Amino acid sequence: MAAPQAFQSDPPALAAEKAALRRAALAARAALRVPGAAEALAQVVLRECPPPRGALVAGFWPMGDEIDIRPLLHRLEAAGHALALPVTPARGQPLVFRRWRFGQPLVPGRFGTSVPPEEAETVAPEALLVPLLAFDATGLRLGYGGGYYDRTLASLPGAWALGVAFAGQQVAKVPAGTHDVPLNGIATEAGFFRTEG
Repeated sequence: MAAPQAFQSDPPALAAEKAALRRAALAARAALRVPGAAEALAQVVLRECPPPRGALVAGFWPMGDEIDIRPLLHRLEAAGHALALPVTPARGQPLVFRRWRFGQPLVPGRFGTSVPPEEAETVAPEALLVPLLAFDATGLRLGYGGGYYDRTLASLPGAWALGVAFAGQQVAKVPAGTHDVPLNGIATEAGFFRTEG
């Protein structure tokens, strides 16, 4: 994994715009009720935007109102993909990924996450499933504000990064700074938005 690059803070006006959208996006996502979304998302990804063949895929253990990607992870594992889950380090650092399989234990992580234990192998994923609060048609995502995925994607040049979300999380425009990294695409329960190239 490449060394983490220095990230500058957003200018105050941009930070305020992101914070306002973050509050609105959290409330909007909490109000979404989409029966069958987890299975529909899995079908969309496998049909329209599967990760590169044989790639080690980093997912995440869903929490709160995030779309549930566990059915997708099950299918990817069954198709021969090795899996990893992120561990959140100290602020200002990229995520760390540990190898994991269904049936192996998870332990509590920072911010309410569930992560593989410390003895699990640390790996560099070739493909990432990325959570988000809001996204737009250009592939920009609004995250939770820590910058972890932007730092991570900058440290993994060439990695395939797919945002995963409910279709109802799309907004007209995500405010972005110079360090905000667009994704290769966004998959929802309703379809796939190709944003690369």
